[in-house]
Amino acid sequence: MAHGYLAIVLHAHLPFVRHPEAPSYMEEEWFFEGITETYIPMLLVFEKLARDGIDFRLTVSMSPPLLSMLTDDLLKERYARKIDMQIELAEREVDRTHSDPRFHGLAQVYRDRFHEIRDCWRRYDGDLVKAYRALQDAGHIEVITSTATHPFIPLMDRNWAGIRAQVHVAADLYEKKFGRRTRGMWLGECGYVPGVDELLREAGIRYFFVDTHGILFADRRPVYGVHAPLYCPTGVAAFGRDVESSKQVWSSREGYPGDPSYRDFYRDIGFDLPMDYVGPYIHPDGIRTYTGIKYFAITHAKLQDKRPYDPYVAWQRANDHAGNFLFNREKQVEHLRAHMDRRPVVVSPYDAELFGHWWYEGPIFLEMLFRKMQCDQAMVAPTTPSAYLAEYPANQVAVPCHSSWGAGGYGEFWCNGTNSWVYRHLHAMGERMNELAHRYATADDLQRRALNQAARELMLAQSSDWAFIMKTGTTVPYATKRTNDHITRFTRLYDGLTGEGIDPVFLAEVERRDNIFPDIDYRIYAS
Repeated sequence: MAHGYLAIVLHAHLPFVRHPEAPSYMEEEWFFEGITETYIPMLLVFEKLARDGIDFRLTVSMSPPLLSMLTDDLLKERYARKIDMQIELAEREVDRTHSDPRFHGLAQVYRDRFHEIRDCWRRYDGDLVKAYRALQDAGHIEVITSTATHPFIPLMDRNWAGIRAQVHVAADLYEKKFGRRTRGMWLGECGYVPGVDELLREAGIRYFFVDTHGILFADRRPVYGVHAPLYCPTGVAAFGRDVESSKQVWSSREGYPGDPSYRDFYRDIGFDLPMDYVGPYIHPDGIRTYTGIKYFAITHAKLQDKRPYDPYVAWQRANDHAGNFLFNREKQVEHLRAHMDRRPVVVSPYDAELFGHWWYEGPIFLEMLFRKMQCDQAMVAPTTPSAYLAEYPANQVAVPCHSSWGAGGYGEFWCNGTNSWVYRHLHAMGERMNELAHRYATADDLQRRALNQAARELMLAQSSDWAFIMKTGTTVPYATKRTNDHITRFTRLYDGLTGEGIDPVFLAEVERRDNIFPDIDYRIYAS
């Protein structure tokens, strides 16, 4: 019998990026890279563990924007073309490197890997949600969801109808995709403000996650720190992130992904090779982008001095790191168990895209971790929040504090000199959406379509991704444009509904572009 539990949570989220107005759009590559480098590799690992009888219980949070993109026919067609092109390029690389022993074997590895990815994609007819649903139905993983467009909720707390809509729309979409109500919900950026749990309870959600200080600075001292959940007065459980296990993976200085044996994310042939060679496989406008074929290890040296990547050495290193991680959890659980009346739970949440996309060897690490957990020790067992609550239904009652898992721990990352301008618009849009929902208790077909689309535009504008990008300084023009586009579209719909008349041509166009949440009902904002 294990003395404690490890609850790994992989939060899978990307902003809703879909551009039917253009044959190719650079930002859609975020989604395609996620499929090739994270969502399918993780699925392959899960299938392998299930086949070998390994107990690999963990939680996967799939955000509504990601679920919507994974089931969108246009994006699935574009991804199918993308993976075909990657295979074609990999075949050319095998020929090009034929006389170069440094890279020829690695080119073959990439070719075989891309074929494996495409075979998995085709096996599920491009429906990866169906694949994850099957794993959940078989009892291997627990899939939950996040708030509808991943907003930073603490900066929405002047409009609780808007927060309620984010919760209910997300829960309803999840139920449609997975055939059951989500048990947990990931709050965007782990952003919590007291009272949100009331909305979660109303939607039938049993638990959520906060960062460490959200638990430690609760309105009363947590007896077991973050190693047991707290019940909010509503009965919804709050699980806190464990600092120690998170640091081993996330820390830029001590984290595993920075090991020099691992593959360098940034050194890609899309930037290294001549344009006349890679041109057909990057952006049609000649913008150099990642192809997924990378030949060099991290090796902390100048760009031109990097050594070739060795997949075998990297695999061995990932195996070593999995063993080190498990050893540390054993010691941690052994210490905690001596001071608790129950088995402690170590909650380790990560962005899913770290595993495979940013850290190429991340899926190997997870696979070896679960294998070692079952075969090499008896101190720590994997679990999910639902399973832990079932075993320990009685927990301390307290209210977590306002918090996030961003830099500084609260709201400064999402409201600062780079992005604070967006919130006056979001607040005004939220108030106007409430007004429209009350004004149109009933609506004809055209009005209903316009009202529902206005709700979509508001939700898309509320995505925390745009403020995040503005702060980090990557693709800022795109984030700014997306924010302004949704504000403008909402305002035009509002003006049409309140006096100018609805333009059916404009409405049809924005419905075509921003087609997220097809079953949304604007009346959710009348609460």
